[in-house]
Amino acid sequence: MGRWRDGFGVLVVKPEGGEARRVPLEIASSYRARTKGLLGRDAVEGALLLTPANSVHTFRMRIPIDVAYLDRRLRVIAVRTMRPGRLGLPRVRARHVLEAEAGAMAGWGLTAGAQVEVDTESGGASGPTGAARSAGASGSSDSSGSSDSSGSSGSSASPDSSAS
Repeated sequence: MGRWRDGFGVLVVKPEGGEARRVPLEIASSYRARTKGLLGRDAVEGALLLTPANSVHTFRMRIPIDVAYLDRRLRVIAVRTMRPGRLGLPRVRARHVLEAEAGAMAGWGLTAGAQVEVDTESGGASGPTGAARSAGASGSSDSSGSSDSSGSSGSSASPDSSAS
C-alpha cells in the first residue's frame, strides 16, 4: 500500500456521463501540511487533497470552500460548501478530502458518485514513482491522526487499494 507525498499534481475529474476535466492539485499528506491546509490563503488555484482525512474545519479561514469527501476508491461520497468558522462532521467511509474555492466543484461537474484520479507525474509532484496514480484530498485538518508519507510504485491504483 502506497501513499502520496506532499507536492503537486493534476486532479482528473470524471463526472458521471460527462467529459473528464484536469484541475491543478496540491497534495497534503503530512501532518503539518494537512493541519495548515488552506489557512491564511485568500484564493485557491485548483484543489487541495488532504490524505488521509475524513473531516475538515474552516476555523480561521478567510474564504468559503467546497469540500468533497472521497472513499478509498476515489469516488465522491458527498460535496458540501462550508463558510469560514464551521466544523464538518466526520464521514465514516471517507478516506480523503478535496478542498477548493466555493463554487469550483460544481463548475468541474464534481458531484456525489463522480470518480476522480490523481496524476502526480504530469503535475511534477514529489510523490510516489510510477504511472498515473489515483488519490483524494482534504482540507485544513483531519480526524484520522495518522500520516504515512512513504511512497511506492504503482499504476492507476488507489493508495488504499490493498486495505479492506
